Amino acid sequence: MSLNLIKLCVGCDSVEDLEEWIAFRLDERRRAGEPAEHWHTTRMVPTRGDEIIDGGSLYWVIKGSVQCRQLITEIRPFVDGEGIGRCHLVLDSEVVRTDWQPRRAFQGWRYLKPSDAPADLGKGKAALAEMPPKLRLELAELGLL
Repeated sequence: MSLNLIKLCVGCDSVEDLEEWIAFRLDERRRAGEPAEHWHTTRMVPTRGDEIIDGGSLYWVIKGSVQCRQLITEIRPFVDGEGIGRCHLVLDSEVVRTDWQPRRAFQGWRYLKPSDAPADLGKGKAALAEMPPKLRLELAELGLL
């Protein structure tokens, strides 16, 4: 069984913001002649990496709710220019919207068992994904999503 990670998506107000950021970074890498891949840099290296890359995802908390996820394809530890150990969580560029699940703020990332992860938005909930972000946020704050 795969294991997931959960992390705050700092600087994004919506899933659309995250998607725009990913598209920007991929385009930047293509223009620089680098491989067009997307990753998130984190300080701590997950010790349960084999379980994570076996189908696990990074679930993003945006504005107090888990709203989407990205498949983690690889974990690349490295040491930065200041001698600090870090890692790149290599992510699939597709952002999969999920049911909204409220989460309090926390630092870093946490492991997230599949049983605790919100479900992906299915075809029957496609209208929610197309709803304007501001309206989705208002409905979520009212407890209606």
